[in-house]
Amino acid sequence: MPAVPLVSDYMARDLISLSPEMEINHAMNVLLDNHISGAPVVDATGTLVGVLSKKDCLKAALDASYYRDWGRTVARYMSTDVQTIPAGMDIVTATEAFVSSAFRRFPVMENGRLVGQVSRADALRAMRDNWK
Repeated sequence: MPAVPLVSDYMARDLISLSPEMEINHAMNVLLDNHISGAPVVDATGTLVGVLSKKDCLKAALDASYYRDWGRTVARYMSTDVQTIPAGMDIVTATEAFVSSAFRRFPVMENGRLVGQVSRADALRAMRDNWK
């Protein structure tokens, strides 16, 4: 029986990441311009400190419309309670994590460092590719 593929076999490695100090309107434009639903937020040392989603940006947009001010930062709106997945996790276990959560993507960690991101589409593609 062939080995079950790993998250590292299907994750995106070339990530668009944001910084906590970035102005929220700039971060929103990064998400929109790159057609992505969210991005990891890393500090100056490359440590994962949060995730910013389009839903988080909607909260910022509502605040901006009320206060007439976009001047806040990513740090104010990002989610800091981030669930991650190890790069060496098998894809079936990762798929179970997607099914049992509302998350659309998970940051992927290896040796305490952010090395990629895996999405629902990545997990679905892995399932299709390996169990035709």
